Order: sequence, then C-alpha cells, then structure tokens
Amino acid sequence: MYGKLMLSAARRAPVRALLSRGSLNRKVVSRFVAGEDVDAALTAVRQLTGRGLAVTLDYLGEDITDESQAAETVEAYRLLVDRLAETGLADGAEVSVKLSALGQSLGTDGARRSTDRAFALVAHATAHGVDVTFDMEDHTTIDSTLESVRSLRKEFPRVGCVLQSMLFRTEADARDLAHPGSRVRLVKGAYAEPATVAHRRKSDVDLAYVRCLRSLVDGGAYPMVATHDSRLMNIAAKLFADRPDAQGELQMLYGVRPAEQLRRAAAGHTVRVYVPFGTDWYGYFSRRLAERPANLAFFAKSLLTR
Repeated sequence: MYGKLMLSAARRAPVRALLSRGSLNRKVVSRFVAGEDVDAALTAVRQLTGRGLAVTLDYLGEDITDESQAAETVEAYRLLVDRLAETGLADGAEVSVKLSALGQSLGTDGARRSTDRAFALVAHATAHGVDVTFDMEDHTTIDSTLESVRSLRKEFPRVGCVLQSMLFRTEADARDLAHPGSRVRLVKGAYAEPATVAHRRKSDVDLAYVRCLRSLVDGGAYPMVATHDSRLMNIAAKLFADRPDAQGELQMLYGVRPAEQLRRAAAGHTVRVYVPFGTDWYGYFSRRLAERPANLAFFAKSLLTR
C-alpha cells in the first residue's frame, strides 16, 4: 500500500517539480544515481570495483516518445561500452537496458524495431566483453520483452532478463527460463500493478521469490539475486552452498546498504551493484522512494536540512 501511494503521488506535477529541483538533485538523488554523464558513471565504477564489487550500469531513460530518442539511447550505451573498454573497466561489467528506451512501445512495429536495436547494442557490448541484461517493466510489456530476449539468446546466449516475483505469472516464467547458462535477475518488483496480476501481501511476494529462486537453481540457471532483504540473501547463499555446481550472484542498488554490499563480498559472494546514471532520473528515483519507507525518511530529512 505504501509503495502504491508513493508512486501515485510521484506522478503529480507539483511532486515531480519538487523532486526535480537542482538542489535536491545534488543532495538527495546523488545517493541513488551515480551522476549525469559517463565520466561520473566511470568514477563510480572505479570506486566500486576497487572495493571488490562488480557493476551493472543503467543509462536512465524510459517512456520515450520518438525514434530519435531510441537511437540516442543506443548510441549512449555504445559510448558507455567504448569507455569501459578504453579505461580497462569492461572485464566483468554489465549494462542494464530497458526495451522501452529502445522504442518498444512506439507504434505497432515498436517491438520489432526495439529488438533490432537491442541486437546492435548486444553485439557491440559482447565484442568488448560486456554483458547485457534487459530490465523488465510493468506487466503489459512482459510477453514482448521475453520474446525479444528469446530472439537475442539464439545468437547471444548470455543475454540476461529480469523476473518480478510479485506477479502471479512469474513462477511459470522462472521454470521456462531455468536452464543452464540462463542469466536471470530476480527482483520483487517496483511497479504499481493491479491485484488481478500481482500479489498484494509482502509475505506472498517473498514466498514466490523463494520458489522462483529454487526453480532457477534447480534448473542450473545463473540467478542474479537482486534484493536488499537479508533473509532472502541468506536463503540464496544457502541454496548456492547446498549445490556445489550452483552459480549465481547477489545484486544490490547503488547507494542502498553499501556496508552490507561489502560484507557480503568479503564473505565470498559475487556482489554486483546496479549503478544508474543520466539526466532522466525521475522515474527511477520515485520507484526507489516507493520501495522502502527508509528511503522516504532520508529524502524528508534532506528537505528539512537543505
């Protein structure tokens, strides 16, 4: 209920104007967003990898309105990959991409065009040793996104995708994707979904998360366990330990529980930090506020002390 109310409020123009003020951008948003350009993102990558953490980078942008913006997104990722390679930071790096930012919803041919752009992007990243995972958005885009991922994996089997345990359908999707080499980031979900398609209670979302994770581990997939829930991380660690052949990693957001990120890495786990950057940060930031009351408290404190 908290998350739904926050997302609803964040869509209001006065709230967006408040969140988008320059002073708030510098003081609050910088906790969750590495910066506005590639140089800022690379600075964050150096800091994180220097501490033994892996990274996935997300060039922020969604809900684009024309083809030129989609083409710009591809070029932005190409530049990012080039800079990672030039600076010696490509090894082990990943980029996260939303198909909506590649034009998935632009007209009746949007899905095909976004997949074509995705092919070009993945080919460039793969040539430089950088993995690509395609983010999942609201439930209306899932079938299209999974179809694009299946198409891409025919040529690039390391392409990753995301599943959201809050959705009723996800357990079946996890079973379909549970095969050796299948890279799947498992999240709880951060979109305000209707009760007809999604669990409403946190306990149900968590139970579904564990069932999906077990399916992926049992099937020999490579689960990317994206959560800040210590209990779920502990369950994942035990599942990996109980299966000597199991592979997987933990993923956490930039700016959220950084001490825990280091603790888990020191314990021997691969910990990958999701590093967003770019000027179009509003949608990402509002979802972070909606996820945890503690995030809202941090924001409110910053407002009072600015």
